[in-house]
Amino acid sequence: MSQENGEQLVAIGADKTRKDKTGETSLETLVTGSVLGFPAHDGRAGALGEVHARPHALLEAPRLIIQLSFMTEGGSAVDQAVLADLSRRLGVAPPQTNARHHAMKWGKGTLRWERHTEFSSYQWDCPISPRTGKPLEESPFGNGFSPPGTAISGTRVEIRKWTGATEKLVSAFDPASLGYSVVEGGRAAVATDFRQDGDGLTRILILEKDLAPARIGALSQRLNDIETYRTLAMLGLPLAQSLSPRLRRMEDQLAALTARMRQRDRHDSQELLGELTELAAELEADAAASLYRFGASRAYHGIVEERLETLSEAPMAGYETWAAFLQRRVAPAMRTCRSVEERQANLSRKLTRAANLLRSWVDVEVERQNRDLLASMNRRAQLQLRLQQTVEGLSVAAISYYVVGLVGYVAKGAKPALPGISSEVITAAAVPVAVLCIWLLVRRIRRHHAREDASIGTEAD
Repeated sequence: MSQENGEQLVAIGADKTRKDKTGETSLETLVTGSVLGFPAHDGRAGALGEVHARPHALLEAPRLIIQLSFMTEGGSAVDQAVLADLSRRLGVAPPQTNARHHAMKWGKGTLRWERHTEFSSYQWDCPISPRTGKPLEESPFGNGFSPPGTAISGTRVEIRKWTGATEKLVSAFDPASLGYSVVEGGRAAVATDFRQDGDGLTRILILEKDLAPARIGALSQRLNDIETYRTLAMLGLPLAQSLSPRLRRMEDQLAALTARMRQRDRHDSQELLGELTELAAELEADAAASLYRFGASRAYHGIVEERLETLSEAPMAGYETWAAFLQRRVAPAMRTCRSVEERQANLSRKLTRAANLLRSWVDVEVERQNRDLLASMNRRAQLQLRLQQTVEGLSVAAISYYVVGLVGYVAKGAKPALPGISSEVITAAAVPVAVLCIWLLVRRIRRHHAREDASIGTEAD
């Protein structure tokens, strides 16, 4: 397959419902519609097309690749504006607004764009002079190019035939950080010093002998991915370094709070609980702010390790491999990020346990206060009951006194009808009877009220 055919595949992948010049529906539309006449799932076309969505460029030596990666804080609309401007300069149609990758011819080379989660990459390749190594076309990243965001990575990959003369190009790299190894079963060599040239680009050299264009394209893409993703992975390190002293302060503060909790005097439990809650809120805010960055760093570092493993490097005599160099420099940074994440998680668990323990103490104190309050209320109720019993006794005597007085008045009024009986005798005889009757009446009323209270308590239970 030629380079032009590969570019046509990319363009077809960007337009899933395109029709050819004869008006016939494209193959992908047929794939979306049915399978042997049966309705296809809506996501089937996307799942099948994803395998072929980003084919490797078909490259032949000598060639130059420049890839720039930009952080896209402004969203996909900024990329669409850049691509629309480039398409107008070339006189071609811009990609669809929902496209995630696109390719267009640029002179004798090709400009490829791809949108990722938080960045987008622009890659341009063109042939170079075998003698001078200078590109035969002008780069699209000139004065007319408007970047979609801040640049996070830039690479300059030079592909040459592997000869004795081109091997001398390795001497231009810094020997202190040179990674130089054999890949593709000995049919290619890759070299870089991971340093930036005057334009801020990381220089990479590929020496190949008789590699197929597709293999050259795949190899160059892996090398670009290693440089781009290892830079993105390192973005978590400054954040981890800034959070480390804050975590140390929180750990010391937690130790001081737990030391205060060990003291017997717990009158300041509410104050301690407030300080613990404030400390936990500060920790959770830091953890939430760093969650995405640390997770992205882990993912990017995983991609770098996968790409390095796919290279299957063999060291050149006297030089380090890419994997060995990055293992010594990137791995410690990733361990620092993981360490900060683990410290955040451990500190959060400790804060939760301390807060739960302190809440238990507060609950016990509240229950003790409630118990004392109930005991006080019980004592007051008992006093009220005794007072009520005293009042009831006095009320029996008072009511009996009035009843006996009424009987005395009746006896005096009936004295002419009862000449043989003295009114004083009738009054004296009425005293025990009145007292007994009033006492029985009061007792009956008390028992009736007690039964009503008991029935109300049973219904409430």
